[in-house]
Amino acid sequence: MSTATSHPMLAFGTTVYANQSTAWLIEEAIRRGEGELAANGALAVDTGARTGRSPKDKFLEDTPGIHSDIDWGAVNRPISPEQFAELEELAKAHLDQRESLFRFDGYCGADGDYRLNVSVVTEFAWHSLFASTLFIKADAETRANFDPDWTIINAATLKIDDWEARGLNGPMAIIQSLEQKKVIIIGTEYAGEMKKAIFYAMNYDMPDAGVFPMHCSANVCKDDPANVALFFGLSGTGKTTLSADPDRPLIGDDEHGWSEKGVFNFEGGCYAKCINLSHAGEPQIWNAIRFGSVLENTVIDPETRIPDYDLDTKTENTRVTYPVTFIPGACIPSMAGHPKNVIFLTADASGVLPPVAKLTREQAMYYFVNGYTSKLAGTEAGVTEPTPNFSPCFGGPFLPRPPMVYADWLDRRVQEHAANVWLINTGWTGGPFGVGERFRLAWTRAIVRAILDGSLAEADWTVDPLFNLHMPDRCHGVPAEVLQPRNTWRDPADWARAAKELASMFRANDAKYTLSDEVRAAGPAI
Repeated sequence: MSTATSHPMLAFGTTVYANQSTAWLIEEAIRRGEGELAANGALAVDTGARTGRSPKDKFLEDTPGIHSDIDWGAVNRPISPEQFAELEELAKAHLDQRESLFRFDGYCGADGDYRLNVSVVTEFAWHSLFASTLFIKADAETRANFDPDWTIINAATLKIDDWEARGLNGPMAIIQSLEQKKVIIIGTEYAGEMKKAIFYAMNYDMPDAGVFPMHCSANVCKDDPANVALFFGLSGTGKTTLSADPDRPLIGDDEHGWSEKGVFNFEGGCYAKCINLSHAGEPQIWNAIRFGSVLENTVIDPETRIPDYDLDTKTENTRVTYPVTFIPGACIPSMAGHPKNVIFLTADASGVLPPVAKLTREQAMYYFVNGYTSKLAGTEAGVTEPTPNFSPCFGGPFLPRPPMVYADWLDRRVQEHAANVWLINTGWTGGPFGVGERFRLAWTRAIVRAILDGSLAEADWTVDPLFNLHMPDRCHGVPAEVLQPRNTWRDPADWARAAKELASMFRANDAKYTLSDEVRAAGPAI
């Protein structure tokens, strides 16, 4: 089962099991004690101390060829080529000491004109299964002469003892080189680092190829291929949940490109949050959890082996990954035409923003580049409750280039194809987190249906004088009073104070960007 390769990055002195079947990887993972089969057939695994991404431990190789393209700062932290090379050698030496390794060869990008070949080497069988689920599998003929554009080396169990001397923040690191097209993962078993590292790569590579890379889910109307929708948002805001709709075939749940031809999925699978998952609320995701899927950090009953999705004993960021083909009727290949509606999802922990607003062109630019939402518990190390957060372009942790590069792409594509842009708050109503309640999923689904079938456009609209947002007076399936957030608070004066505070946060954040006078004026009026 060992496969030789002439590619120097993939040459190891130990046995490498390449491109094994799903069943073989599951069997091997269980044999090695990496996980167990849950009653629903999914492989249940734990990711150890890290149950979410570790952005403070992510570093980018700083080279003259890419330096001027990068938005250096809290997200894009530099590491020297010498430091990169030393850590790469540590990781490869560690992997060479393993009894065996696993390799996956596939690609990122459903559109053959833009896809990137990806090789992933791991020390865990379940990590290889994860890669084979989240990336797109290459056929046997392609794998026979596979030349990776990007390579991931995952040394999950290596810990760096002298991390302070190496300029790191701890004994783990995720380092990436845009010039060498390498990712080295050290000291974390959280599989999502592999997924997001390649998304980061696509966010750098795709604009030069004429493609707008997006942190969004996408679906299309079953009976109208021209009715394509995008759902932008950070983890936990509803991208995966809202795009899983039995009447709208899924294109993808998290990462897409928008080319001159239309939209296409970067991935071959879905990565859904499981906390409080129910068959009644999210039947398509529930049914996708079966043999071939991977449950991360979900509590499994030791006797019945039934998953308990309501328990957050290990983390609130419980996850499942499964092939997109596990969603009935999904678009295969995962491509469609140009979007008719673009939806920004924000989980407003302050309880101030309305559940839905229609945005003008200038507002679309403003709210996209600010990317207001809340970090939800568990998605990153150290986040234990909803925290207000501005994440540019609803994907700040994954953007190597300055946010205005992506905002200009959004404006260009929306104007070229006359797409409608909406803001939906999937966060709190009736008060902030801890006082109010989260918007009911049934209400949000009703709002999305009304947007996509065109009925919401028939409502009358009220403009909020502070945020300048156009709010409908009615939406089928949603209580009218919920549509005006001020009306849901026990004391409207409390809402006004909270609204002014949030508006001030927007203004403090938008000062970081070079916006036109028209776009800046589309923000809150304070």
